[in-house]
Amino acid sequence: MTLTAAAGLTPGLLSANTPDPGSLRQSIVAWCWRSFGTKWSLEQVCQAARDSGCQSVELVTPDEWPTLKKYGLACAIATNNTGWAKGFNNPAIIDEVRSLTTKAIEDAAKEGIGSVIGFVGSKYIKPGDPKSGVIARDEGYKHCVKTLKEMAKVAEKHKVTLCIEHLNSRDDSHPMKGHPEYMGDNLDEVVNLIKEVGSPRIKILFDIYHVQIMHGDLIRRIKQLGDLIGHVHTAGNPGRCELDPNQEIQYKPVIQALWNSGYRGFIGHEFLPTRDAMGGLIQAVTTCAISG
Repeated sequence: MTLTAAAGLTPGLLSANTPDPGSLRQSIVAWCWRSFGTKWSLEQVCQAARDSGCQSVELVTPDEWPTLKKYGLACAIATNNTGWAKGFNNPAIIDEVRSLTTKAIEDAAKEGIGSVIGFVGSKYIKPGDPKSGVIARDEGYKHCVKTLKEMAKVAEKHKVTLCIEHLNSRDDSHPMKGHPEYMGDNLDEVVNLIKEVGSPRIKILFDIYHVQIMHGDLIRRIKQLGDLIGHVHTAGNPGRCELDPNQEIQYKPVIQALWNSGYRGFIGHEFLPTRDAMGGLIQAVTTCAISG
């Protein structure tokens, strides 16, 4: 659909709160196409979303939501504006993280956006600086539980789900293929802290690529987690590439397992294009087109 045609749609973000009972909706994670390879503008990302059959462009800031509105797209999950290294594990920066996340939840609620991303955070006291010292893992998780119990009250009040992302710490080949300093690299530990918080508004962001690298056993884990999964990301492994036959994850049965488990949220495509970007996106959307 062209921009002219999209402009005729009803203004306002499509609701990300109301699940489609007939299919898993799909989304583009904007930064992959804006920062690497193609370096598309946000307008181009929105156009690609419409042309490929995606219903959302995600992890964009509030000042960019009007562009999504022009295309009749949802924002499946909003950024909390901290970045992955600044998380709930670090008492040295927790005031900043808490403040930014609270504002992100409030802004999302005003626009009908159902989810906001969050992170455990870097293991270093000063993210990016190993010389600053390391946060003890058990202490970091205690801080996460304490602060997330506070954030849960905000999320519950505004009916927005805060999704904590598990990331891999094994791939050090590229700044966005892996995060060696990330403390939330063990899925079981992240799930346990979410269970300890005990709120329906604090869930896991299940990134299939990161889970595959750290743990594998994707389908069994999906079945075990059930409704603790609040959002899903995709990418091919190794390399955070397209969802094609050259990578190791069998996406069809994995996505089917999500559907069978009762997941009815969005699938966000978060891979780094290595070839024709539109062709790779259409392939990903086709691969993940699971419905009842």
